[in-house]
Amino acid sequence: MFYWLIDLSNTVPGLGIFKPLLNVFRYITFRTGGAMVTGALFVFLFGPWIIDNLRLRQGKGQPIRTDGPQSHLVSKKGTPTMGGLMILSGLVVSTVLWANPLNPYVWIVLAVTLGFGFVGFYDDYLKVTKQTHSGFSGKTRIAIETLIAVAACYALVRLGRQPFSTALVIPFFKDVVLNFGWFFLIFGAFIIVGAGNAVNLTDGLDGLAIVPVMIASASFAMIAYLAGNAVFADYLQLNYIAGTGELAVLCGAVLGAGLGFLWFNAPPASIFMGDTGSLALGGMLGSIAVAVKHEIVLAVIGGLFVLEAVSVIVQVTSFKLTGKRIFKMAPIHHHFEQLGWTEPQIVIRFWIISVMLALAGLSTLKLR
Repeated sequence: MFYWLIDLSNTVPGLGIFKPLLNVFRYITFRTGGAMVTGALFVFLFGPWIIDNLRLRQGKGQPIRTDGPQSHLVSKKGTPTMGGLMILSGLVVSTVLWANPLNPYVWIVLAVTLGFGFVGFYDDYLKVTKQTHSGFSGKTRIAIETLIAVAACYALVRLGRQPFSTALVIPFFKDVVLNFGWFFLIFGAFIIVGAGNAVNLTDGLDGLAIVPVMIASASFAMIAYLAGNAVFADYLQLNYIAGTGELAVLCGAVLGAGLGFLWFNAPPASIFMGDTGSLALGGMLGSIAVAVKHEIVLAVIGGLFVLEAVSVIVQVTSFKLTGKRIFKMAPIHHHFEQLGWTEPQIVIRFWIISVMLALAGLSTLKLR
């Protein structure tokens, strides 16, 4: 909405000294900062009300896995879930206020985010009402996520320029691309669904998932801004994608809403993110990576999420084939709990890993 103040400054005469002030809304960097502040304030202000209402409606809170760390049965029992509603509310309000409402990339990514958020919300709802850590059928959930992701990829392909829109860009090389043709719809959907579920698996300790998501969002805010700017894209030898710079505003909204949520999710958490938030934020990161053609870089920046997902795949595969488990427990953050690491140790060390991976991923922007 604020973006329309640019038109106001150009069409309304007699604004005087206010005209330069209104012109600042033209700059993506200014609106990204505004979205971040708005998202944080929204969650700070409405967070306690949302938590109280969720606690009242959920009663016993999120069910705790009986086969998980025994300490969780005491320390986390009764904590409400669906905290992703706080993040999504702040994200949507901030994005609508500060992003260009005519930019299709913003609406495509928002659609994926809210679509995945709805899937996660329904899963959380079943867990709370049935008091079980299992939601609805995993196959059904993946099928719905895939449909959402394929539709988003189709929209992104039609929005981009052929044949580049159906190609995979290889970082480190300025001219190496793999054109998948329409098979890219499947590949892009795999990235989005994989990112959503990888973040979902990471969300197992207080503050563990939200900070790496914020770090990845900040990284992709920079990537989106550079890829959407013809001058910077040419200097860095990136593939210029007109319009994607506006996604930086959405990433700024995630940063702000994430900071607000972390205030309440810091150990001991007053609320859990739940599938509502983790699926939505993972899907958002995946769709942004596909939009700006940095799918491989997402695997680097989001390497922590990849590690968590791989640990589950390895654990399940090993047990089915050999009857033996590689890790004491999966996802891997529970493995370190079983080794005796305290929850703050695991969380902070994983945050450090996320920062290092983000720096490694951003370094690929110049190594071409």
